[in-house]
Amino acid sequence: QVHLVESGGGLVQAGGSLRLSCAASGSMSSINAMGWYRQFPGKQRELVAVISSGGSTNYADSVKGRFTISADNAKNTVYLEMNSLKPEDTAVYYCYLQRLFRGFTYEYWGQGTQVTVSS
Repeated sequence: QVHLVESGGGLVQAGGSLRLSCAASGSMSSINAMGWYRQFPGKQRELVAVISSGGSTNYADSVKGRFTISADNAKNTVYLEMNSLKPEDTAVYYCYLQRLFRGFTYEYWGQGTQVTVSS
């Protein structure tokens, strides 16, 4: 089992910055990727950014150039640096971890952290 604990959400003015952190614990073997998703009210969860175990990254078009994902493998922690925040970035942000083990894919989610950007 894997446990994900997020921190760093909050309220910020438009144009400001926030840094989200997600610390993973538990079964840390065979991690394929970690990342961040977000969910707007009444909408499905959508990808924000993901980083693979090899360090490659992928971003949603809406955050490219503003958000940066990074990972500290020694600490099993993934970060999301969010700059130039916009009111439309307001959402609940969820940490995500994927493991590939014996032909199966295992996905884990954090509890979510609210990010609110005021105009």
